[in-house]
Amino acid sequence: MTEKAAFRSRIATEEDIPAIIDLMRASIAENMKAFLSDAEIVAAQETMGVDRSLIADRTYFVIETGPADEAVMVACGGWGKRRTLFGGDHTVGRDDSLSDPATEAARIRAMYTHPAWTRRGLGSMLLDLGEGAAREAGFHMIELGSTVPGLPLYEARGYVAFHTEHQTGANGEKSTIIHMRKPL
Repeated sequence: MTEKAAFRSRIATEEDIPAIIDLMRASIAENMKAFLSDAEIVAAQETMGVDRSLIADRTYFVIETGPADEAVMVACGGWGKRRTLFGGDHTVGRDDSLSDPATEAARIRAMYTHPAWTRRGLGSMLLDLGEGAAREAGFHMIELGSTVPGLPLYEARGYVAFHTEHQTGANGEKSTIIHMRKPL
């Protein structure tokens, strides 16, 4: 590519779910390879997936490029006003009750970049969108559950780890989730 691609964001809709799932699968399959073994990636996938509550709450974004009539989804992610820190619709232990912006943190959630579009600022663009919207909703703190591959981006953006969680996948491999936070 000789020209810099133009990216635009919008709120995700229910109609986007199939494309979001495809993007998530591609991102997980390729973007984690430099950090995790194949077995660790399989274990990590158990805590990943589409969270329809983010789409229903209108707090989930897609980033696209190309002409509007031929738009290509290159990244997705968002923020949550619910207590669930990570995971998809299927994740055990969800708490979908609303967080109190005065005393609790908003959540950065489900960020994925298509492998063909990494290292172009899309993760930062998603963080800017989520942090800005959470701030506008009255939140003063934001938290996230990072995978090992996501850690460098979040640290560069000012997030600080405060807890590390290890879950064991069905295949016996550990999945690491690093709890991080940042004031807004």
